[in-house]
Amino acid sequence: MFDTACTQGLWQAVMGKNPSHFQSPDLPVEQLSWDDVQGFLARINAQIPGLALSLPSEAQWEYACRAGTTTPFSFGGNITPEQVNYDGTFPYANGPKGLYRQKTVPVASLPPNPWGLFEMHGNVFEWCEDVWHDSYQQAPTDGRAWIDAQSAPHSGVVRVVRGGSWIVVARDVRAAYRDAFSPDDRYHLIGFRCSRVHS
Repeated sequence: MFDTACTQGLWQAVMGKNPSHFQSPDLPVEQLSWDDVQGFLARINAQIPGLALSLPSEAQWEYACRAGTTTPFSFGGNITPEQVNYDGTFPYANGPKGLYRQKTVPVASLPPNPWGLFEMHGNVFEWCEDVWHDSYQQAPTDGRAWIDAQSAPHSGVVRVVRGGSWIVVARDVRAAYRDAFSPDDRYHLIGFRCSRVHS
């Protein structure tokens, strides 16, 4: 898994344009749909044979986010805006109120989790490969993406996002928090992180 979300600089280099609302090469790229990300992955994989980048599965994403921890956040039982980019005016579990930046921050500018991955909590939601399912009943047990939309009749092809973002409250950047958007949705709070397939 990439240690940061995809930057605007990388997206621009591969795709030739930058759709982001908050503009800077070192910021995470945002305002791109799940479908847009599939186009990026197809293009970069074609340009660099053997690279085999993909989106992580939801299970892979949470495993990487937790980094061996069992607490709500990889940093422990609570967080501060010095660790995570979220709306600090709405803290977690009666924690103190803090800064609300109201925008993204450069990748790798906040402390990494125990495995060296940056901004797994907050900054931008990150697309996963999986189709949304209301529960984990009958989910794959080997960590692969759950893409069987027929087992999720109420969701259609809605896709999973993880991690929370700069605009949400502390509760919504927990390692366990999940949400979903239509694959053609584009918002300035959704980005992505690449995973590499080992074959």
